[in-house]
Amino acid sequence: MQLALIGFLMLITIIFLLFKGKVTPMVVFITVPTIAAFLAGFNIEEVVSFIESGIGTVSNMAILFIFSVTFFGVLADTGMFDAVVNRLVKKSQDHIVLVAVVTAIVAVFSHLDGATVTTVLITVPALLPLYQKLNIRPQLLILITACGMGVMNLLPWGGPVARAAAVLGMEANDLWKLLIPIQILGVFMTIGLAVIMILREKKHYQAQNEVLVVNDSTEEQMETLENPLHRPKLIWFNFLLTLVVLLVLLWDKFPAYFVFMWGCALALMINYPNVKDQKERIKAHAAAALDVSAVMLAAGIMVGILGQSGMLEAMAIPLLKIIPPFLAKHLHLIMGVLGFPLGTMLGTDSYFYGLMPLAIEIGENYSISPLAMGTAMLITKNLSLLISPMVPATYLATALAGVELKEHIRYSFIPLWIVGILMLVFSLLIGLVA
Repeated sequence: MQLALIGFLMLITIIFLLFKGKVTPMVVFITVPTIAAFLAGFNIEEVVSFIESGIGTVSNMAILFIFSVTFFGVLADTGMFDAVVNRLVKKSQDHIVLVAVVTAIVAVFSHLDGATVTTVLITVPALLPLYQKLNIRPQLLILITACGMGVMNLLPWGGPVARAAAVLGMEANDLWKLLIPIQILGVFMTIGLAVIMILREKKHYQAQNEVLVVNDSTEEQMETLENPLHRPKLIWFNFLLTLVVLLVLLWDKFPAYFVFMWGCALALMINYPNVKDQKERIKAHAAAALDVSAVMLAAGIMVGILGQSGMLEAMAIPLLKIIPPFLAKHLHLIMGVLGFPLGTMLGTDSYFYGLMPLAIEIGENYSISPLAMGTAMLITKNLSLLISPMVPATYLATALAGVELKEHIRYSFIPLWIVGILMLVFSLLIGLVA
């Protein structure tokens, strides 16, 4: 009973501190679980063994994050993403439905790197003038971006997948391969949502299907402004390199982090052969690469202490007594449906490292596999990424689009939740969360 009480107090403290935002997640995950373990009566040798076990489960994913973020960051520096976005924007200027479809494609493509801020900075500023010209509310732009981002964040270097894989004790790449059919469906659903919502905008707000007239001299002037980091002559090499990296990941003969090590090395050598330039590019993306990786390694301490100390088992016992049996056998589906609103209210770390392990432990007592529970909670949570007040990119998107946060939530909450539930239903039909 004492172990369960300390476990609950530990989770409540972690979630509270993360929710308040007074302490960084890395500090929370290092200090609170360690203190809880000692309060529970474990000695130094036992606590160290818990920590080593937990760190061991997340170390590969931390390395994956460092090199995948750097890889896609370098590709963004070369102008590869800008070239695609600019071409799509030009093609979509004369049709309102095409504008929405292009928004979905840009959101999906620009989130290949798994970085929320990058996706917002690529998508919103590039497409907002089109929306303003056609009298389309900017809330739709953020909604489509949020949907595309939520779907693409199912990639193995996306934060939620890596966190869920760490909790499940499996490789992020292995989890992603199971999620590929759901992700493909999600891409089409993002496009479908964009079309449905743009037609709704046209019907109710008389969004006019006008041709956006681009000033030729302005366009030519913009094209002449060259970014010294861009490598237009190497764009096809960079596309080919990205394709090869993705194919080798699917081939699954090498560890995912090793594939990105090679990809990162080749991207740097070919695009920036000067050693000084290579160092500058690494430094430019070091903060983003190390931030999540450091949090993940710190979270490994909590994962190890929860899993190895017996806290999870002790915490599950009182919860099992209050959950009605007829509901308990469907707990994974209930948590999947509630994953979207819970993900909106809870931060990513507290959701995956606090709530998910407890739900998995309870579900196992009702013959619900950890994979089924983890996947169900992951799918719908991902859709809440750019609607959650706990995510900094949400504020960036609303500020760039000139939209109040409450307006964005009111406009996007139900459509995104519906998409998440439909993806959950599909995962049930293919037997992934059965």
